[in-house]
Amino acid sequence: MKIEIDRDLCIGSGCCVAAAPRVFLIDEEKKALVVNAHAAADFDLYEAARLCPTVAVILYDEATGRRLSP
Repeated sequence: MKIEIDRDLCIGSGCCVAAAPRVFLIDEEKKALVVNAHAAADFDLYEAARLCPTVAVILYDEATGRRLSP
C-alpha cells in the first residue's frame, strides 16, 4: 500500500502514530511522516487513516494507484 500525508491538512494529532507506530512519526514541524510504509498490516494503516481528524492520511493501492482511503 502507498501512503501519502497531506502535510497542509496534518495537525500532528498523533493518531496515525498510535495506530501504526512503526509506519508514522511526528517530525519537528509537528507533522506526520511516513518512515516505513510496509511496517504494519493493512488493517492498521486503514485504522490510521480512519482516526486522522483532518483526513490527512491517504492510502492508495500500490499496484493500481487507486485511492483506497479516504
